[in-house]
Amino acid sequence: MALLTSSNFTMPDDALRAIVEAHRGLTDEQSVDLDAALVLILANHIGDLDVLREAIALARRRMVDAGQQQQQQQQQQ
Repeated sequence: MALLTSSNFTMPDDALRAIVEAHRGLTDEQSVDLDAALVLILANHIGDLDVLREAIALARRRMVDAGQQQQQQQQQQ
């Protein structure tokens, strides 16, 4: 199974809204715990270690890219 990176949702805004709403009323710590639980539940649902590794690598690259963009913006100011 290959990692799908295009939206699989017919209503992607509703999916994002459901995730945001799940965090409403939680403390920062509870929010982090919710995210961790959700990641583990969905990783188990995927059930494919190669796909999980690919998703982890993609997420890490996005974090690095975002950090680099932020540094560049700070340097330009």
